[in-house]
Amino acid sequence: MRQAARVLATALCLTLIATLPARAIGLLRDPDIEYALNTIASPILNAAGLGSRVQVLVVNDQSLNAFVVDAEHIFIHAGLLARLQNASQLQSVIAHEAAHIANGHMARRLSNMRTARTAAGLGLALAAAAAAGGAGGAAAGIAIGSQSSAARVLFAHTRAEEASADQAGVRYMVNAGVNPKGAVEVVDIFRGQEALSVSRQDPYTRTHPLTQDRFRALQGFAAAYADRAWADSSSADYWFARAQGKLTAFTRAPSWTLRRAKSSITDDIRLMREAVAYHRQPNAKKAIATIDKLAAARPKDPFVHELRGQILLESRNFGAATNAYGRAVNLAPNDPLILGGYGRALLALNTADGNKRALAALEKARRTDRYSAAVLRDLGMAYARAGQNGMASLVTAERYALNGRLNDAALHAKRAEGLLPRGSAPWQRAQDVLTAAKAAPK
Repeated sequence: MRQAARVLATALCLTLIATLPARAIGLLRDPDIEYALNTIASPILNAAGLGSRVQVLVVNDQSLNAFVVDAEHIFIHAGLLARLQNASQLQSVIAHEAAHIANGHMARRLSNMRTARTAAGLGLALAAAAAAGGAGGAAAGIAIGSQSSAARVLFAHTRAEEASADQAGVRYMVNAGVNPKGAVEVVDIFRGQEALSVSRQDPYTRTHPLTQDRFRALQGFAAAYADRAWADSSSADYWFARAQGKLTAFTRAPSWTLRRAKSSITDDIRLMREAVAYHRQPNAKKAIATIDKLAAARPKDPFVHELRGQILLESRNFGAATNAYGRAVNLAPNDPLILGGYGRALLALNTADGNKRALAALEKARRTDRYSAAVLRDLGMAYARAGQNGMASLVTAERYALNGRLNDAALHAKRAEGLLPRGSAPWQRAQDVLTAAKAAPK
């Protein structure tokens, strides 16, 4: 019976994926933002017994939502991160999603589904999550029910699970020394959503049922610890402001950012926001002058040098960009996204030595993190320049699969299959993509 339920759940998920638009969901990958989020999350995850195996990632969607698809990732929508007001609110969201992982809520739905193991598997899971939230009408027209009924089999939590996650999340916050009133504040943001029509609800309401009873229970949990002394939150507040400031600088209009940058809690966050805004206007002269000032103020901050490299690279100053990224790599030699940027800058030089060094940097980045579409794109170019056409086709297939474009992924995976040594590890990766692509339409 359990096996039949797992097969049904997987079939429902794959049915959903077959209906998704080409770019149903994507991730916003930035080393600075991810470092900030995982720094903020660390005490909560430790309190939950999950440690460093869980990574917090940002979904490129302006709606308000957060979700889990496996035991290794917590996904926060960009819109929710931009809406929250302080670190404790973000930590409450992370604590709640961590409780779904620790309590095994997703494992019972997805035990027969590959997610964190391959790029294709994560792409499938993210596509189903997009359908669960109703993104882009993804689940419209599915024969088995209403707009998101199949996705809810996989991703919607029961009220009992929500109550359990609320209680566990508060416990994690308290054990981490974080004031749990942030949890009450977050649920208050979503109060009243259930009275709205489905089309007007935020996805969080559709996948995390909200009730007045839950709100009162959370108020009670938080009130029980009202007299407790909490850990210093200044570090978490700084990283929250930095992550939110950088995210909004890249996603809001430059004029919006420049009007608000002066209210930043520190000068370095203000300079970062202004540099990004000037870059996006575009005003290369002001952007470079501002990021140079920030780099002088924080010479040992790898993420500042990474941003400086990005601005220079996108301003077509390839040599200076390579040097900036090189400085960032020296300061953070194992950060996959910084390595990816360094490889991109080296490819832009388009010299024999640069291409060789780019390939090494990008291969290291991919070994560390399999889920950066940008790294996979640039690695494909590096392999092509090195004459490794089979590998170029493979990583291109994985990139398309990660983005939910399974037909394109299958085309490149089939090409890779014919070029790679049969039975080799890369050949097996091509089989993973082909398997996912074949299963989806069924």
